[in-house]
Amino acid sequence: MTDRHDLTTTLPWMREGTALLLETADRLTDADLHTHSLLPGWTRAHVIGHVARNAEALVRLAAWARTGIRTPMYADREQRAAEIESSATLPPHVLREQLKSTAADLEEALSALDTGTWQAEVKSALGRTIPATEIPWMRIREVWLHAVDLASGTTFIDFPHALIDTLLDDVTASLSTRPDCPAVSLTPTDRDRTWHIGPTATHSPAGPSASVEASAAELLGWLTGRVRKEETFSLPKWL
Repeated sequence: MTDRHDLTTTLPWMREGTALLLETADRLTDADLHTHSLLPGWTRAHVIGHVARNAEALVRLAAWARTGIRTPMYADREQRAAEIESSATLPPHVLREQLKSTAADLEEALSALDTGTWQAEVKSALGRTIPATEIPWMRIREVWLHAVDLASGTTFIDFPHALIDTLLDDVTASLSTRPDCPAVSLTPTDRDRTWHIGPTATHSPAGPSASVEASAAELLGWLTGRVRKEETFSLPKWL
């Protein structure tokens, strides 16, 4: 099991995911940017704008960790939403450049952290107190998943196996905290372990635990709302 605070693993994953996202975005024409992404209500420009603004928000967390001066990711949800909508209207060349430049700015900000400041506590956009060592993991989720959302040829199959497993650990733990999460056993056909979400069968209001089998990549896509599966129950939204 990979520790999501292990910088020797997460920083390379973050860089690999960033490169994949940029490559995926480069396959899109300017006209493509204004067509639908895999996320309901968002164009591909929304996705790219969001990822750029996310990099800026994480730079603020890195600065918080380095200086001790409180600099939240966003002032509030309204600011975050407004920035995404505004970014989606930018000229394509500006949007593409911002995707690259903000990723570089985040890399620089993280490079400025040392052994002590990596352990400094900051707060996520949801208000969780986290060590700065979690910042690369937060970025990993953004760049890898949104590379899929651009619907330009990148899929969950392109993810490293260990990253898929670590994302499954993260997503199942998060979903299991939701009161409306059904009890489900997840059995990847290409792994030798099983994941679970929701309460135990004896405490589930929906009755006995259900079971879903698929590849680990497909299960991750389903849990994060990117892959559809015909099931008799619905999952709560992950993020």
